[in-house]
Amino acid sequence: MIALLNNKDSNFNTEFEKILKRGAMDIESVEGRVKELLNAIKKQGQSAIIAQVAQFDNWNPTNFSDLKITQEQMQKAYTTLETPLKDSLQLAFERIYAFHSKQKPKTWLDFEENGNILGQKVTPMDRAGLYIPGGKAAYPSSLLMNAIPALVAGVKEIVVCTPTPHNEPNPLLLAAMHLCNIQEAYKIGGASAIGALAFGAQDSQGKGIQKVDIITGPGNIYVATAKKLVFGEVQIDMIAGPSEIGILNDGEARADYLAWDLLSQAEHDEMASSILITTSESLAKQVAQKIEEFLATLPRKEITAKSINERGAILIVQSLQEGIALMNQIAPEHLELLVKNPLEILPKIQHAGAIFIGENTPEPIGDYIAGPNHTLPTGGSAKFFSPLSTEHFMKKSSIIAFSKKGIAQMGQECGILAHTEGLDAHQNAVLVRLNS
Repeated sequence: MIALLNNKDSNFNTEFEKILKRGAMDIESVEGRVKELLNAIKKQGQSAIIAQVAQFDNWNPTNFSDLKITQEQMQKAYTTLETPLKDSLQLAFERIYAFHSKQKPKTWLDFEENGNILGQKVTPMDRAGLYIPGGKAAYPSSLLMNAIPALVAGVKEIVVCTPTPHNEPNPLLLAAMHLCNIQEAYKIGGASAIGALAFGAQDSQGKGIQKVDIITGPGNIYVATAKKLVFGEVQIDMIAGPSEIGILNDGEARADYLAWDLLSQAEHDEMASSILITTSESLAKQVAQKIEEFLATLPRKEITAKSINERGAILIVQSLQEGIALMNQIAPEHLELLVKNPLEILPKIQHAGAIFIGENTPEPIGDYIAGPNHTLPTGGSAKFFSPLSTEHFMKKSSIIAFSKKGIAQMGQECGILAHTEGLDAHQNAVLVRLNS
């Protein structure tokens, strides 16, 4: 059963510390193995990728072209979808596209009175690599959430890597690729996919996969470790761990709503975390009982039960203010505000990946159809990471254009600062223009 913790109990601080450490990944335990996989790809290219796919995905590609997912496969998967499912994908695509279009930064220029021009030029990256998980389940929603911001940003080339155990690509994932007009995709998973995207792997004719500029998308500890190791070779979005939900409640909510919302994250993964903070002990007990009832009905009940029993918790606090303070320490990936006046406490929420307001906004709405991105910081990293966005696929260049009047006004001060740092060539590069 899910743990019930009261902040009045003597052991509360000890147990709460465990919650705060939920995102800790023992990267050191797999780092050596991941380095071996990445180094093999660096040195051996396609042959290493082929061997690793055979080792981990239970099928035997004979050459690199066997790993390619064709656009014909994507189109066939899309055309054979039943109409309700096709319409649902289309609705999700349109809403996600519309939301991310509002995020797109623009180039700007500021013209000063002396003729100087300062500004910022925003340009998309040339090539983006998307990692879409495919081990325990397939996630076409993750394809939409990663591909659409890149499309909105104007990325020219988008390449997808996804594991396909037993060489069986998920048809719905293929259909989502067709909807996003993905031109290049490979049946490569895990750290191998990150290595292929980061380093590229081409044969003597230049055929194969070229390296990307950024890698985005969630994955297991091997994917997270690989992304950390290749950062600097390429850009990455974040290092994401298992999924999680935090629910803040003031004692007024339906127990079945709360139970299902907690279970919705627990069914992702045994390592997922589901945390409710409430001011009502009686409601806490009702929710715990509902969770036990509902667990028995779930197809993924073994995974869900392990998550709930080992990583789930219901915290009972004496006031909503105490609950807010604890939730800000947790900094959850998903935060539901199931309280009477959620907009009043919204300014007090400092750290959360995505915030779901009111009883009609369960977390799965954000996973699929709302529009904001569901690739979110986990394990408390919402304190310093943001959701995946259009900006991840764009880069900024500063624009500086000084007029003759402008450098005359500020050149002496610039020269003084340069000389103070012992950089006389810097100083002279400015002063020569003043003297002329």
